[in-house]
Amino acid sequence: MEINSSIRLIRKIFNRGILVLHISIITIFSQTEAQIPLPTTQQLAWQQAELGVVFHYDLHVFDNKEYAQAVNRITPIADYNIFNPQQLNTDQWVQSAKAAGATFAILTVTHETGFALYQSDVNPYSLKAVKWKNGKGDILREFVNSCKKYGLKPAIYIGIRWNSFMGVHDFLIKGDTEFSKNRQAYYNRYCEKMTTELVTRYGKFFFIWFDGGAHGPEQGGPDILPIVAKYQPGTIFYHNLQRADVRWGGTESGTVPYPCWSTFDYPSWFQYSGAKEEFKPIKYGSENGQYYMPAMADAPLRGYKGRHEWFWEPGDEANIFPVQKLVDMYYGSIGHNATLILGLTPNANGLLPTQDADTLKAFGEVVKNMFNKPVARTKGDTKELELKIPLNKGFNQIVIAEDIERGQRIRAFTVQVYRNAKWETIVSGTSIGHKFIQLLPQPVYSEKVRLVIDKSIGQPLIKQFSVY
Repeated sequence: MEINSSIRLIRKIFNRGILVLHISIITIFSQTEAQIPLPTTQQLAWQQAELGVVFHYDLHVFDNKEYAQAVNRITPIADYNIFNPQQLNTDQWVQSAKAAGATFAILTVTHETGFALYQSDVNPYSLKAVKWKNGKGDILREFVNSCKKYGLKPAIYIGIRWNSFMGVHDFLIKGDTEFSKNRQAYYNRYCEKMTTELVTRYGKFFFIWFDGGAHGPEQGGPDILPIVAKYQPGTIFYHNLQRADVRWGGTESGTVPYPCWSTFDYPSWFQYSGAKEEFKPIKYGSENGQYYMPAMADAPLRGYKGRHEWFWEPGDEANIFPVQKLVDMYYGSIGHNATLILGLTPNANGLLPTQDADTLKAFGEVVKNMFNKPVARTKGDTKELELKIPLNKGFNQIVIAEDIERGQRIRAFTVQVYRNAKWETIVSGTSIGHKFIQLLPQPVYSEKVRLVIDKSIGQPLIKQFSVY
């Protein structure tokens, strides 16, 4: 009897220990899950958008000269009535962007001249001032209407860092006199009022891009963020010290290095850009960063052969990126967990040049064909996923995507093929995020291929594992 009682006691202690251990494991797992940074609705939409365009248009397009940024930032245009796009057609702009596969389009409503491409009651240096359309033109209105017509999400780019018309250099009116202080206060209120016009008159914007940032009151600048947050609560805000929904990828090459994480160590990348380290922190992100902040990769379409033109210039067609270079850019941006933005340059007639439009169309067709039909595809929430490859079917592209709605979880993975009665690794990596794409040097033939998650924070959630 005493022996049986002892056995029951031992079993009770053992079972209680197992229960405590089980609860501890669940607690640790739950804590790990809770520590995973999650994207906002806007950030999720940003990564899902994948490809967008930005149309740069300003007075410089009409001067028939090569764009000289250092000069143009500090030198007002002598005659703003050179602005005269007689064949303006924003439908053609947006259709060209859509043909490339873009899902959103951005218009530079103000740039470094300070000239505004809309009907402003605040900014006298706007389309109200020119003879074109008797001062009644509104390119932003036409642009937004074109985006809605062809199914692209409209977005705007607001440049307040430089204003050659008003003498603003790097956000500030230079000097420490009473005059310059009064001018700075005026400029700050002016920026706030102009922002209010833009965010209240044209409907919802997918993305609001303050070029070079938007200095806030703590830096002597305007109080922009509360205005945007109030009137455009669903927009992607980019950016100031207080908030940055996305981060710049560190170059204007249209690519980001690998690995590119969707998380960062600071609530705004503007707090630490890492210029002394060649922008390394914003290029790579932070594997264990506590803030969700996905990357942007941007490049001008006319950026080939050493050129880097965001605005149209005459005789620059040879510097349009060839389609294959754009495809390489696609792999190095979207395929590296970043959103790609291509800079497009409408000309003085008000049209996107034919060669630019044709290149965008060809690029869109190539990308569509590349990912039109997978050889095999699956998804799952296990550490190992396997694909059966149809007989005599080869593949040379691997696409993996996490369910990033629940955060970027995977830290290491391998892709293996089954050959000669054993598994052989053909790709290994760390960051996946919204999308990881690997182009193989030559087609691979195998009866099956598998994805192995070697390390993850919490349970791995694979939205797509496919080969093409």
